[in-house]
Amino acid sequence: MKFLYAIIICTFSFLFLNAQDIEVLLKEAARLEMVPDEKASFYKYKEVLKLNPSNILALTKCSELCSRIGQREFANPKLRGDYYKWAVKYADAALNIAPDNSEANCVMAIALGRSSMTKSGRDKIDNAREIKKYLDIALKNDPHNFKAWHVLGRWQYEISNLNAVERGIVKVFYGGMPQVTLQQSINSFERARSLRPEFILNYLEMAKAYKENNQNSKAIAYLQQMLSLPIQTEDDAAIKEKGKILIKKWQ
Repeated sequence: MKFLYAIIICTFSFLFLNAQDIEVLLKEAARLEMVPDEKASFYKYKEVLKLNPSNILALTKCSELCSRIGQREFANPKLRGDYYKWAVKYADAALNIAPDNSEANCVMAIALGRSSMTKSGRDKIDNAREIKKYLDIALKNDPHNFKAWHVLGRWQYEISNLNAVERGIVKVFYGGMPQVTLQQSINSFERARSLRPEFILNYLEMAKAYKENNQNSKAIAYLQQMLSLPIQTEDDAAIKEKGKILIKKWQ
Protein backbone atom coordinates (compact mmCIF):
# COMPACT_ATOMS: atom_id res chain seq x y z
CA MET A 1 0.00 0.00 0.00
CA LYS A 2 2.86 2.35 0.88
CA PHE A 3 4.52 1.51 -2.44
CA LEU A 4 1.34 2.35 -4.38
CA TYR A 5 0.97 5.61 -2.44
CA ALA A 6 4.57 6.52 -3.29
CA ILE A 7 3.91 5.89 -7.00
CA ILE A 8 0.83 8.12 -6.91
CA ILE A 9 2.76 10.91 -5.16
CA CYS A 10 5.62 10.66 -7.67
CA THR A 11 3.19 10.72 -10.62
CA PHE A 12 1.38 13.83 -9.39
CA SER A 13 4.70 15.52 -8.61
CA PHE A 14 5.94 14.80 -12.14
CA LEU A 15 2.75 16.13 -13.71
CA PHE A 16 2.89 19.27 -11.56
CA LEU A 17 6.54 19.96 -12.40
CA ASN A 18 5.86 19.26 -16.09
CA ALA A 19 2.99 21.77 -16.08
CA GLN A 20 5.27 24.33 -14.40
CA ASP A 21 7.97 23.77 -17.03
CA ILE A 22 5.44 24.24 -19.82
CA GLU A 23 4.15 27.48 -18.29
CA VAL A 24 7.70 28.85 -18.02
CA LEU A 25 8.47 27.89 -21.63
CA LEU A 26 5.24 29.45 -22.93
CA LYS A 27 6.00 32.74 -21.17
CA GLU A 28 9.55 32.78 -22.52
CA ALA A 29 8.32 31.96 -26.05
CA ALA A 30 5.85 34.85 -25.89
CA ARG A 31 8.57 37.20 -24.60
CA LEU A 32 10.94 36.24 -27.41
CA GLU A 33 8.24 36.83 -30.01
CA MET A 34 7.76 40.35 -28.66
CA VAL A 35 11.53 41.14 -28.66
CA PRO A 36 11.12 40.30 -31.57
CA ASP A 37 13.13 37.11 -32.14
CA GLU A 38 10.74 34.81 -33.95
CA LYS A 39 13.13 31.91 -34.57
CA ALA A 40 14.06 31.76 -30.88
CA SER A 41 10.36 31.93 -30.01
CA PHE A 42 9.63 29.10 -32.45
CA TYR A 43 12.27 26.88 -30.82
CA LYS A 44 10.79 27.55 -27.36
CA TYR A 45 7.34 26.54 -28.54
CA LYS A 46 8.91 23.39 -29.98
CA GLU A 47 10.29 22.63 -26.50
CA VAL A 48 6.75 22.85 -25.16
CA LEU A 49 5.64 20.29 -27.74
CA LYS A 50 8.34 17.89 -26.58
CA LEU A 51 6.72 17.94 -23.15
CA ASN A 52 3.14 18.11 -24.41
CA PRO A 53 2.65 17.33 -28.13
CA SER A 54 -1.03 18.26 -27.92
CA ASN A 55 -0.57 21.79 -26.57
CA ILE A 56 -2.84 23.83 -28.87
CA LEU A 57 -1.17 27.18 -28.14
CA ALA A 58 2.28 25.83 -28.98
CA LEU A 59 1.02 24.11 -32.14
CA THR A 60 -0.78 27.20 -33.45
CA LYS A 61 2.13 29.51 -32.61
CA CYS A 62 4.62 27.16 -34.31
CA SER A 63 2.44 27.22 -37.42
CA GLU A 64 2.05 31.00 -37.40
CA LEU A 65 5.76 31.60 -36.81
CA CYS A 66 6.76 29.17 -39.58
CA SER A 67 4.56 31.13 -41.99
CA ARG A 68 6.17 34.41 -40.95
CA ILE A 69 9.76 33.14 -40.87
CA GLY A 70 9.34 31.36 -44.19
CA GLN A 71 8.28 34.46 -46.09
CA ARG A 72 11.60 36.12 -45.19
CA GLU A 73 13.69 33.32 -46.74
CA PHE A 74 14.02 35.12 -50.08
CA ALA A 75 17.52 33.77 -50.76
CA ASN A 76 16.58 30.14 -50.10
CA PRO A 77 13.36 29.09 -51.87
CA LYS A 78 13.71 25.48 -50.67
CA LEU A 79 13.95 26.52 -47.03
CA ARG A 80 11.02 28.90 -47.53
CA GLY A 81 8.98 26.02 -48.92
CA ASP A 82 10.01 23.84 -45.97
CA TYR A 83 8.81 26.45 -43.50
CA TYR A 84 5.46 26.65 -45.28
CA LYS A 85 5.15 22.84 -45.16
CA TRP A 86 5.91 22.91 -41.43
CA ALA A 87 3.30 25.65 -40.98
CA VAL A 88 0.67 23.39 -42.55
CA LYS A 89 1.89 20.40 -40.52
CA TYR A 90 1.59 22.20 -37.16
CA ALA A 91 -1.80 23.64 -38.09
CA ASP A 92 -3.02 20.21 -39.17
CA ALA A 93 -1.87 18.71 -35.85
CA ALA A 94 -3.80 21.40 -33.97
CA LEU A 95 -6.92 20.80 -36.06
CA ASN A 96 -6.75 17.05 -35.44
CA ILE A 97 -6.95 17.80 -31.72
CA ALA A 98 -9.41 20.70 -31.84
CA PRO A 99 -11.13 20.96 -35.26
CA ASP A 100 -13.33 23.90 -34.19
CA ASN A 101 -10.55 25.91 -32.56
CA SER A 102 -10.57 29.39 -34.11
CA GLU A 103 -6.82 29.94 -33.97
CA ALA A 104 -6.04 26.50 -35.40
CA ASN A 105 -8.28 27.21 -38.39
CA CYS A 106 -6.85 30.70 -38.77
CA VAL A 107 -3.20 29.55 -38.86
CA MET A 108 -4.10 26.88 -41.41
CA ALA A 109 -5.63 29.60 -43.59
CA ILE A 110 -2.45 31.67 -43.15
CA ALA A 111 -0.21 28.71 -44.02
CA LEU A 112 -2.20 27.91 -47.16
CA GLY A 113 -2.19 31.59 -48.09
CA ARG A 114 1.61 31.73 -47.88
CA SER A 115 2.04 28.63 -50.01
CA SER A 116 -0.41 30.07 -52.55
CA MET A 117 2.13 32.77 -53.40
CA THR A 118 4.18 30.19 -55.30
CA LYS A 119 1.17 28.65 -57.08
CA SER A 120 -0.87 29.57 -60.11
CA GLY A 121 -3.87 28.38 -62.07
CA ARG A 122 -5.94 25.56 -60.60
CA ASP A 123 -3.57 24.97 -57.64
CA LYS A 124 -4.03 28.58 -56.59
CA ILE A 125 -7.81 28.30 -56.86
CA ASP A 126 -7.85 25.04 -54.87
CA ASN A 127 -5.91 26.76 -52.09
CA ALA A 128 -8.25 29.74 -52.20
CA ARG A 129 -11.28 27.53 -51.66
CA GLU A 130 -9.59 25.75 -48.74
CA ILE A 131 -8.53 29.06 -47.18
CA LYS A 132 -12.11 30.32 -47.20
CA LYS A 133 -13.34 27.12 -45.57
CA TYR A 134 -10.92 27.51 -42.66
CA LEU A 135 -11.63 31.23 -42.29
CA ASP A 136 -15.37 30.58 -42.06
CA ILE A 137 -14.79 28.13 -39.19
CA ALA A 138 -12.32 30.47 -37.46
CA LEU A 139 -14.73 33.41 -37.49
CA LYS A 140 -17.77 31.31 -36.61
CA ASN A 141 -16.04 30.15 -33.42
CA ASP A 142 -14.44 33.50 -32.59
CA PRO A 143 -15.85 36.61 -34.34
CA HIS A 144 -13.15 38.65 -32.56
CA ASN A 145 -10.22 36.85 -34.19
CA PHE A 146 -8.51 39.87 -35.75
CA LYS A 147 -6.03 37.79 -37.73
CA ALA A 148 -8.86 35.83 -39.35
CA TRP A 149 -10.57 39.08 -40.38
CA HIS A 150 -7.30 40.32 -41.86
CA VAL A 151 -6.73 37.12 -43.82
CA LEU A 152 -10.34 37.24 -45.01
CA GLY A 153 -9.73 40.77 -46.26
CA ARG A 154 -6.68 39.60 -48.20
CA TRP A 155 -8.64 36.63 -49.58
CA GLN A 156 -11.45 38.89 -50.74
CA TYR A 157 -8.94 41.28 -52.31
CA GLU A 158 -7.25 38.46 -54.23
CA ILE A 159 -10.50 36.89 -55.39
CA SER A 160 -11.86 40.23 -56.56
CA ASN A 161 -8.68 40.63 -58.65
CA LEU A 162 -8.52 37.19 -60.29
CA ASN A 163 -7.36 37.41 -63.89
CA ALA A 164 -9.38 36.13 -66.84
CA VAL A 165 -7.61 32.74 -66.93
CA GLU A 166 -8.18 32.15 -63.21
CA ARG A 167 -11.83 33.16 -63.47
CA GLY A 168 -12.19 30.70 -66.33
CA ILE A 169 -10.73 27.92 -64.17
CA VAL A 170 -13.17 28.76 -61.38
CA LYS A 171 -16.11 28.64 -63.77
CA VAL A 172 -15.10 25.42 -65.54
CA PHE A 173 -14.06 23.34 -62.53
CA TYR A 174 -16.16 24.80 -59.72
CA GLY A 175 -19.09 26.52 -61.37
CA GLY A 176 -17.88 29.89 -60.10
CA MET A 177 -17.36 31.46 -56.69
CA PRO A 178 -19.57 33.79 -54.68
CA GLN A 179 -19.33 37.39 -55.85
CA VAL A 180 -16.62 39.18 -53.89
CA THR A 181 -16.03 42.93 -53.99
CA LEU A 182 -13.27 45.29 -52.97
CA GLN A 183 -15.69 46.88 -50.51
CA GLN A 184 -16.08 43.54 -48.75
CA SER A 185 -12.29 43.33 -48.53
CA ILE A 186 -12.13 46.84 -47.06
CA ASN A 187 -14.85 45.99 -44.55
CA SER A 188 -12.89 42.96 -43.35
CA PHE A 189 -9.69 44.98 -42.99
CA GLU A 190 -11.60 47.64 -41.07
CA ARG A 191 -13.00 44.96 -38.78
CA ALA A 192 -9.47 43.71 -38.10
CA ARG A 193 -8.37 47.29 -37.40
CA SER A 194 -11.19 47.82 -34.91
CA LEU A 195 -10.14 44.67 -33.04
CA ARG A 196 -6.37 45.30 -33.16
CA PRO A 197 -5.54 48.93 -34.04
CA GLU A 198 -1.78 48.36 -33.65
CA PHE A 199 -1.62 45.55 -36.27
CA ILE A 200 0.81 47.10 -38.78
CA LEU A 201 0.45 44.66 -41.69
CA ASN A 202 -3.30 45.24 -41.76
CA TYR A 203 -2.79 48.93 -42.58
CA LEU A 204 -0.57 48.14 -45.57
CA GLU A 205 -3.01 45.65 -47.09
CA MET A 206 -6.01 47.84 -46.28
CA ALA A 207 -4.35 50.81 -47.99
CA LYS A 208 -3.88 48.73 -51.14
CA ALA A 209 -7.57 47.86 -51.12
CA TYR A 210 -8.59 51.50 -50.68
CA LYS A 211 -6.24 52.52 -53.50
CA GLU A 212 -7.70 49.83 -55.77
CA ASN A 213 -11.16 51.16 -54.83
CA ASN A 214 -10.19 54.65 -56.04
CA GLN A 215 -9.94 56.08 -52.49
CA ASN A 216 -6.41 57.41 -52.78
CA SER A 217 -6.49 59.93 -49.93
CA LYS A 218 -7.79 57.36 -47.46
CA ALA A 219 -5.14 54.86 -48.58
CA ILE A 220 -2.36 57.39 -47.95
CA ALA A 221 -3.86 58.44 -44.61
CA TYR A 222 -3.81 54.85 -43.35
CA LEU A 223 -0.21 54.40 -44.49
CA GLN A 224 0.80 57.55 -42.63
CA GLN A 225 -1.00 56.30 -39.54
CA MET A 226 0.83 52.99 -39.88
CA LEU A 227 4.20 54.74 -39.80
CA SER A 228 3.46 56.10 -36.32
CA LEU A 229 2.81 52.66 -34.81
CA PRO A 230 5.44 50.83 -32.72
CA ILE A 231 7.23 47.85 -34.27
CA GLN A 232 6.00 44.53 -32.86
CA THR A 233 7.15 41.81 -35.27
CA GLU A 234 10.28 41.16 -37.33
CA ASP A 235 8.35 42.09 -40.46
CA ASP A 236 7.12 45.48 -39.26
CA ALA A 237 10.20 47.54 -40.19
CA ALA A 238 10.10 46.21 -43.76
CA ILE A 239 6.35 46.77 -43.92
CA LYS A 240 6.84 50.40 -42.92
CA GLU A 241 9.45 50.83 -45.65
CA LYS A 242 6.98 49.48 -48.20
CA GLY A 243 4.44 51.96 -46.85
CA LYS A 244 6.85 54.88 -47.34
CA ILE A 245 7.45 53.82 -50.94
CA LEU A 246 3.71 53.63 -51.62
CA ILE A 247 3.08 57.06 -50.08
CA LYS A 248 5.64 58.63 -52.45
CA LYS A 249 4.20 56.70 -55.38
CA TRP A 250 0.56 57.61 -54.66
CA GLN A 251 0.96 61.27 -53.66
